Amino acid sequence: MTRTAVVTGASRGIGKAIFNRLSYEGWKTFNLDILVPEEHEGSWIATDLTNPVSISNAFEMLRENGPITGLVNNAGVALVDRLENSSLNDFERTMAINLRAPMLCAQEVLEDMKQEQFGRIVNIASRAMMGKTHRTAYGASKGGIAAMTRVWALELAEHGITVNTIAPGPIATEMFTHANPPDMPRTQEIIGTIPAGRLGSPDDIAQGVAFFMDERSGFINGQLLYICGGITLARGGS
Repeated sequence: MTRTAVVTGASRGIGKAIFNRLSYEGWKTFNLDILVPEEHEGSWIATDLTNPVSISNAFEMLRENGPITGLVNNAGVALVDRLENSSLNDFERTMAINLRAPMLCAQEVLEDMKQEQFGRIVNIASRAMMGKTHRTAYGASKGGIAAMTRVWALELAEHGITVNTIAPGPIATEMFTHANPPDMPRTQEIIGTIPAGRLGSPDDIAQGVAFFMDERSGFINGQLLYICGGITLARGGS
């Protein structure tokens, strides 16, 4: 049985890797993104995730393909600045994409998942929610989505729906490079603190998503998985 999944922000980076992995795993996968992917073959729906109407219209189109039983809330924006320089506009845009859009997308798929008595929702947070400079809005939004995950897991478990969170550590994407230019000392310091000795790759995150999305993962619910090369751990004095 082929199941249908939606991945937001899948035109590049982590989202693209997740899209490709789920497609490989047998999901009929669709990409909701404002950016045009290099290849989409009908799987891309142009969606402004800051606009509730655009989100609703996208899912209305998707329902023509049958019930949607998989959702990966991946799309995110990281507007980096210190507290004193953080603007209200940046804060509101961050919350609209990183927190409000995931809630709206989840609401859009609930009826299908409940009718099928099966569903998989994976929310992408960030290790930055544990604390990182220049991340007031971003850290707040990612902490928020981790909290929503736990609420949804409790509310939806009786319907065969699981909801889990993945919090990536430093991953070599365009977003990371924009916020952490390779030539900056701060970037080299970040890499130096990763026990694995390298930045993660988008495929590392896709591996975790595939695990949570698997039909055999039905007893794993409300969990937060750090995929971070060990950076969330103390280094034990080494």
